[in-house]
Amino acid sequence: MEPSSGSRDAGPAVTSVAAVLPAGGSGERLGGATPKQFCAVQGRPLVSYTVRAMERISWISDIVVVVSPENIETMKSVIEKYGHKKVTIVKGGITRHRSIFNGLKVFAENEFSNCLLKKPEVVIIHDAVRPFVEEDVLSKVVMAAKDQGAAGAICPLVSTVIASAADGCLDHSLERARYRASEMPQAFLFDIIYEAYQQCTDYDLDYGTECLHLALKYCKTNAKLVEGTADLWKVTYKRDLYAAESIVKDNLSQQVCIITDVKEAVAQVGFLLRESLKSQIKVEAVSVSLSKNDGHLQNIFSGQCYNFVCVNDKKCAIQETQHLVDMLEKSNIPLLYPVVLVLVHMDISENASFSIGVEELSSIKKFAREVKKQNILVYGLVIQYKDHLLLQETVDSAAALIMALIKDRNPELVGQLLVA
Repeated sequence: MEPSSGSRDAGPAVTSVAAVLPAGGSGERLGGATPKQFCAVQGRPLVSYTVRAMERISWISDIVVVVSPENIETMKSVIEKYGHKKVTIVKGGITRHRSIFNGLKVFAENEFSNCLLKKPEVVIIHDAVRPFVEEDVLSKVVMAAKDQGAAGAICPLVSTVIASAADGCLDHSLERARYRASEMPQAFLFDIIYEAYQQCTDYDLDYGTECLHLALKYCKTNAKLVEGTADLWKVTYKRDLYAAESIVKDNLSQQVCIITDVKEAVAQVGFLLRESLKSQIKVEAVSVSLSKNDGHLQNIFSGQCYNFVCVNDKKCAIQETQHLVDMLEKSNIPLLYPVVLVLVHMDISENASFSIGVEELSSIKKFAREVKKQNILVYGLVIQYKDHLLLQETVDSAAALIMALIKDRNPELVGQLLVA
């Protein structure tokens, strides 16, 4: 579930692997006009997360996304906006099985795509609304499918399954310990699952839901069942979208980079901030001028950091911050996930009045509105450095505010100036 730029290893010992993602649902159970696969999570469509989960794995060669005809243009815009690679869009059918069959045909029949894709040895089938699938479980089902012909992830039942009689009363219940919930991903030797779909009856295609059953029914292939993980759940209801949003925010809140210059007072506050934050989040500290040294920051970008705190004693350090924004844009990090950038101003004036005036506040708000368009969320924070005896307490308060901004990632608060 953690954002990653690539696969961890060489992958399973299979000559070629492709993935088919059915994404043709209407989202009826979710409610609302937008199909659930296109609902936004942190500003990005859910289907984009699932595509990215497959795309970042080097041993998956092709990703086929099957969408309803009316959503083909929407899917094309998602691919273009988020720079997805290896993706082919296919028109779906009126049911789940018909959509999956259409997705498989692009590897065998030049009917639904401008170009015939190379037939894989193993094909993964995975719901487009299960965005948190990890490489490890994908590798396990692919290897099991190579050996067995078919494989699927399963999870323990969380509720007992019962059957009702015609009068609406209890008929019988199943022994929960003997049964499992069938999940995704599933994987198949391509020739097996394609043959199964070719032999399907209209009843199978219109009313069936289980791909493993088709392989068993028509190809006599008993699927290997692979224990799945808790993150394989499917976004079905509106509450699931909130849960997905929470998971994404948590994954993005694992690391922060604190950037300070070499001035003694600024460096001291940066050190105290790091000490206060490190019990809650992994902290990288950079003590350098933004305009002079990019090397250390580039290394941090490659580690997929999505949170930055810039500490300075200037009233409005927009020029230096713009340099960091430019570096972030070049790295493409904000393309997929919102980046939090907290501008910490140290108020070291002896005056009792607030040191930042209306002009500086307006500059921060204007700057924040502009960079928000690049998916960078800028917030202001003032640390008052007037009483050295209370500095640690003030820094602790600032650290709590920073963590709240990082975890919440609220785009409506950009440009606001908070005081610790």
